[in-house]
Amino acid sequence: MLLQNGKAPRPVTNVRDDTILKSSFWKSSSQERRCLVPASSFCEPNGDVKPATWHWFSLKGTDERPLFVFPGIWRRYKGPMKKDGPNVDFETYAFLTTTPNSLVATINHERMPVVLTHEEEFETWLRGSSEEAMGLAREYPPEQMRIVQEGAFKEDRVAA
Repeated sequence: MLLQNGKAPRPVTNVRDDTILKSSFWKSSSQERRCLVPASSFCEPNGDVKPATWHWFSLKGTDERPLFVFPGIWRRYKGPMKKDGPNVDFETYAFLTTTPNSLVATINHERMPVVLTHEEEFETWLRGSSEEAMGLAREYPPEQMRIVQEGAFKEDRVAA
């Protein structure tokens, strides 16, 4: 949730590696409530061009879209979803982003999700110290990724 005085909270699904430890909303989650978010691809729009062209990224591998995980954090949110709306109570999460690698930067020059692929990385994210966990916040090697879909539709039209 993005909390701003006088405005309705705005749901967010990602949190920046360079601000997570400063965030009043997410800081305690990064230390106490880490999770793994499984994925087989992710999409990014082509910057500020309207209408957006969506680009879906996947890892290279023997499977069409090999599984990987985003390092995530979660917390309970209690408050309104709309300005002056009723209070709600639910769990929300976000995944960690970092600077983009050279492949993702051709589409989105600002951020990309952190991608984890090894058991030891999963364990470090879930059980390591804050310093060890944040050490995983790095660009994924671009030569190990590919674009699997692009177009005007944000929906994934390739995956079954």
